[in-house]
Amino acid sequence: MIVSRTQIVVRYAETDMMGVVYHGNFLPWFEVGRTTLLKELGLPYRQLEAEGFRLPVLEVGVKYLRPALYDDTVTIVTTLREKPLLRIRLEYEARRGNELLATGHTVHAFIDREGKPVRPPASAVAVFGAAFK
Repeated sequence: MIVSRTQIVVRYAETDMMGVVYHGNFLPWFEVGRTTLLKELGLPYRQLEAEGFRLPVLEVGVKYLRPALYDDTVTIVTTLREKPLLRIRLEYEARRGNELLATGHTVHAFIDREGKPVRPPASAVAVFGAAFK
């Protein structure tokens, strides 16, 4: 299991007139968590793209438990529980301190520049193999 933590400070533009974060803003925060986890593993998304690979979202789910508010510091905890084969499933928690605000998940697959499903690149296979020994 691999876990990464990223902090987000809620910007005013992410909130409604009550200072509550619009629900759709959690998805970009999850993306920040996902790309941070990959970078920490030594597999930055920029490198994957340079090698001709993409990781589109196939599935997404979010459960909202408590509101995030303007100027909150929200920690996005991103977890990769299983070694990816053809698909990658990531789980997310959005937390304000110890308070759980939302949970979510995304599922991704590797595709090439033409949009065809492909096996992960050798660089990704090596990184995931080492991380899940």
